[in-house]
Amino acid sequence: MPIEKVDKIWMNGDLVDWDDATIHVLTHTLHYGNGVFEGIRAYETDRGPAVFRLTPHIERLFRSAKILYIDIPWSVDDLVAAVLDTVRVNGIPSCYIRPLAYLGYGEMGLNPIPCKVDVSVACWPWGSYLGDEGIAKGVRTMISSWQRHDPNAMPPAAKGCGHYVNSQMAKVQALKSGYDEAILLSPQGHVSECSGENIFVVIDGTIVTPPSSAGALEGITQNAVRRIAEDLGYDYVRGNILRSDLYTADEAFLSGTAAEVVPIRSVDDREIGDPGPITRAVQEVFYEAVRGRRPEYAEWNEYVD
Repeated sequence: MPIEKVDKIWMNGDLVDWDDATIHVLTHTLHYGNGVFEGIRAYETDRGPAVFRLTPHIERLFRSAKILYIDIPWSVDDLVAAVLDTVRVNGIPSCYIRPLAYLGYGEMGLNPIPCKVDVSVACWPWGSYLGDEGIAKGVRTMISSWQRHDPNAMPPAAKGCGHYVNSQMAKVQALKSGYDEAILLSPQGHVSECSGENIFVVIDGTIVTPPSSAGALEGITQNAVRRIAEDLGYDYVRGNILRSDLYTADEAFLSGTAAEVVPIRSVDDREIGDPGPITRAVQEVFYEAVRGRRPEYAEWNEYVD
């Protein structure tokens, strides 16, 4: 989906014009991929734009940076304020937000420690990542021939820029094969996650999602799904899932900040069918919550004004 230009981007403490938010061609992260980022959404509410679980997202950014030896020269509170300022100055009622900590220009080579760390925050209007029809009717998925990283090769707890080459390979394979999304397996053969989303199956009324040991990122929206499911009275567990469990699941869905909560209609051409009642119930509460219409979930949102 094309990026829609807005007015300002936050870079290293300053709000700069969109066209001036540039980097040097020898920026370290451009060459070696060592950077960390977050994807966050702000939603339109009756109180104005509200950023969904902003502080947990920024805290995860710092955890990712620590794993990858990136020393961010700002505090969590600084970057929370930067996100709110960026959304506010651009006057967008709802948007996607991309904080990025990257190794800048000035050093080259495989030792990242001496590199200057730069930080930016951009936002822009962005619709449904997997389409409105996907949210309503579900998406067609395939199990990719590309495996998710081994946890001792690329740490799944870090949302690192270079990690996503793996996701892109799986995503492109799925699209070229006529599917909407890819599912990756761990080196041990367990279901890990989709190219950019956590995955869930419903078996005999219980929601099951893979553990981080299967290579799945600890999702912020995944955590919201857990809270919603438990509040609705559904059993929710972390556990290893096999390919065959996907084929025979009563329901399946995925979640992520960009994708939100999306039903899975089929896996490898095995039909799961129309979104089931548990998926629909979780999905309904999620959208009510992020738009500020469920006061019991108000702490999820940080309001811009």
